[in-house]
Amino acid sequence: MSIEPVSPAAEPNPDRAVVQVREVSEEESRRVAEESREQEWKSASFMKELFLGNFRFDLIHPYSYTYADRSNWRPEFAEFYDKLEAFLRDQVDPDEIDRSAEYPEHVVKGLAELGAFGMKIPKQYGGMGFHQVEYGQAMELLGCYDANLVALLSAHQSIGVPQPVLLFGSDKLKEKYLPRCARGEISAFALTEPGVGSDPARLATTAKLDGDFYTLNGAKLWCTNGTKAKMLVVMARDPESDKISSFVVETDSPGLTVERRCHFMGLRALANGVIRFDNVQVPRENLIGEEGRGLKIALTTLNDGRLSIPNACVGVGKACLRIVRRWASERVQWGQPVGRHEAVAQMISKIAAETFAMESIVKLATELSKNKKLDLRLESAACKEWNTARGWEIIDATMQVRGGRGYETSSSQEARGEEEFGVERMMRDFRINKIFEGSSEIMHLLIAREAVDKHLQVAGALIDPKASVGTKLAALPKIGLFYAWWYPTRWLGWSFWPKYSAHGDLAKHLRFVERAARKLARQSFHGMLVYREKMERKQRFLNRLVDIVMELFAISASVSRASSLRAEGAPHAEKACELADVFARSSRRKIDQLFHELWANDDEREYALAVDVLKGGQIWQEALLEELHTPSERPLVAEVA
Repeated sequence: MSIEPVSPAAEPNPDRAVVQVREVSEEESRRVAEESREQEWKSASFMKELFLGNFRFDLIHPYSYTYADRSNWRPEFAEFYDKLEAFLRDQVDPDEIDRSAEYPEHVVKGLAELGAFGMKIPKQYGGMGFHQVEYGQAMELLGCYDANLVALLSAHQSIGVPQPVLLFGSDKLKEKYLPRCARGEISAFALTEPGVGSDPARLATTAKLDGDFYTLNGAKLWCTNGTKAKMLVVMARDPESDKISSFVVETDSPGLTVERRCHFMGLRALANGVIRFDNVQVPRENLIGEEGRGLKIALTTLNDGRLSIPNACVGVGKACLRIVRRWASERVQWGQPVGRHEAVAQMISKIAAETFAMESIVKLATELSKNKKLDLRLESAACKEWNTARGWEIIDATMQVRGGRGYETSSSQEARGEEEFGVERMMRDFRINKIFEGSSEIMHLLIAREAVDKHLQVAGALIDPKASVGTKLAALPKIGLFYAWWYPTRWLGWSFWPKYSAHGDLAKHLRFVERAARKLARQSFHGMLVYREKMERKQRFLNRLVDIVMELFAISASVSRASSLRAEGAPHAEKACELADVFARSSRRKIDQLFHELWANDDEREYALAVDVLKGGQIWQEALLEELHTPSERPLVAEVA
């Protein structure tokens, strides 16, 4: 691998070919995206059933998170956890990593010696052999200490070489790369390109098969760990068939160049770069899985990989809870601790209750990931989206409680002789989580697509603008038969029965979830009737449906967890029930508001205004800025050259 440092002001190298963005039609983009998702539901899914109006509480209860009690930990994991905790405390300075914008060599080496780069790699390949729950526990610990290390280790293990090779690679590929990954050779994932984000149909990097080698050409952008990686997972398109495949590529391959290291608002040490492939030769045996299955491999990998960030978010939430508890109980204003003032107390309550809910959903999903009879694509996506959104709100509230000291840097506080908590750094580091591994908007669309999947299967022909009249008429008997039974049953329910009585004072929240699930199913069906073929463009409508189902998931997981702790006689069971109750009450009000806004909103007016802005209709508001942006504005998307 060659690294050519390029200063921010440097001109593009004229000897290099410009990477062209591959233009495709909207129809082609949709086709590629649809083909990349799993077409069938072969296993049960709690959230999928919620979308259909079925509250399958039996799929998640009793809450089986055994690792909540350290006494249940496997000895080898407990030993690793203790060593990792001591290493972080004694050898890692998060503020120094932030200031230097580098991973210290002794930190990377120390993590490798601990086995942290091989936590999920089986022992037969030199790894620690930890399962997903144990890995999630380690990510939570890292999350409460330093986000830079979370990014380093999760990008390597969750989406880098180990996971896709372990799931889809040949035995030869596993034997070749997994031991190296376990020893600490860093890996990365390369999908994003200058003109490609969440639209894989526009992928321009090509991989042409010629005998025993694929020849790769193109460029990748924002490749996390890319400037330190020894190997990459690369997504590339066959120039003839347009099918996308996945490859392991050695970074010391001739023609592979790290052209630039990218720098960001937070995660200052992030080893993220622009990587170019100029006729890079990749052995045919380095193909992961089958040709043309690259995107499916990527999405399947992310189903488990997306649980890393939400587990780390729990660590952040707990760190924030500790900060506000200490500060708000010690800082006195107007004769009493600031935490005793109602406005601040409500923020503290929100931090405590939502941290409990964040932990409940991700620990549940992580535990369920060991059950291969369940399909968790929705649950893992919801954990990533919901925890990153709630985590950001928690950090914002923590900043508000800490006031000026939250906004002040750690080094400045330390220089003044005060104890520092690093809230400013935490805020900068956390913000990317709403973008990493699928932005919040993409997560909503991904979940929304599955929300209407059953309706598309049954009534897709009726709302398809390309379907002929004959096709639509032929589909009517099937549609009528399904909805004649399904729709009335979405109105009838038995939540008033005492079947939830074992959950005591929390039973009312479960009854609410059951009623709300049926209402959710009805409203999604009504949306299909009203918007028909335009439904896929009604993103605000779909987003509200997704927000509702995520809140229902969070209530269910929180109540299940608290109720299970109470049934087990756990020491803090009643405290957990208080947290679940406060969270559920707040979430229910949010759900009621979202249901109201499905049909009472300003979506059309806001969209029209946005279009007017894009056309320049509101450019008069920018008049005072003209002198700052002459003679012409720079393009927002620059070509990599």
